[in-house]
Amino acid sequence: MLGKKLVTSQKRGETRALCLGLGMVACSVMMYFFIGITIMPSYTNSVWTTETTCKLLKTNIKDKVQCSFNNGADDENIFQYPCLEVLVDLNFSGQEVMLYHNEETQERNPKCSYIPRNLKNDKEVKMLIETAAENFRKHQTFPCYYDPERRQTSVILIRLYPPKGLFFAFLWPSLMLTGGVLIIIMVKVSQYVSVLSKVG
Repeated sequence: MLGKKLVTSQKRGETRALCLGLGMVACSVMMYFFIGITIMPSYTNSVWTTETTCKLLKTNIKDKVQCSFNNGADDENIFQYPCLEVLVDLNFSGQEVMLYHNEETQERNPKCSYIPRNLKNDKEVKMLIETAAENFRKHQTFPCYYDPERRQTSVILIRLYPPKGLFFAFLWPSLMLTGGVLIIIMVKVSQYVSVLSKVG
């Protein structure tokens, strides 16, 4: 009687462990898929891959510019905000180029170097842009990224997904996948040993 209870308990434990392992594998596959359709295209399409040094030449806050956003619906959201323009010297070459905050900034509005995410609060937007301009004036020389093949003459301050960020993005699903596979292997080995012990 006790032996049957132990066997039943062992089978339940193995079933739960197997479900856990399969669940971890399934979650890791979903995470890989999510990374593949969101992060990887932005990483592979970015041409600003080489880090160099930029020296500030000029910061200028222009009058309000118009920017429109379409969220897939028929209506369009239109915002007006001050435009911060930052010109830098690329690698002390004397070449004057436009600096953008990241890859998305140029796509949203190529006239502006920095665009706050929330454009609804005018006072907050103005304060953020003035703070950004002041930070550039304080740090005259800073690292930036440029296109080594010169398809883009502009430079960016930070990359949305640098190699280090991509590594950490793949690290967690990889650890989950490895853990899930190990759990499945341990359950199968346990079942195999149990069958061998019964045969013996």
